[in-house]
Amino acid sequence: KVTKGPGSAKAGLAMAFKLIEAAQCRWRAITAPHLVALVRAGVVFEAGKRVERPEARGAQVAEPAAPVEQPLPAAA
Repeated sequence: KVTKGPGSAKAGLAMAFKLIEAAQCRWRAITAPHLVALVRAGVVFEAGKRVERPEARGAQVAEPAAPVEQPLPAAA
């Protein structure tokens, strides 16, 4: 029989702690906290500079397709 999950609450907590502790070694400090709100809002930055329009950086942005209007059948 194979144990599914961590086995116990204590073991699960220990595993989560170890995973988070290992991830902290690779985290980077936020050096511009005033820009966090912009990043969360979806503003694009390229090489540390804010890109005003996606076209300015040469990206092809697909526009949403307009609904195609189907002609109504003629009443007979």
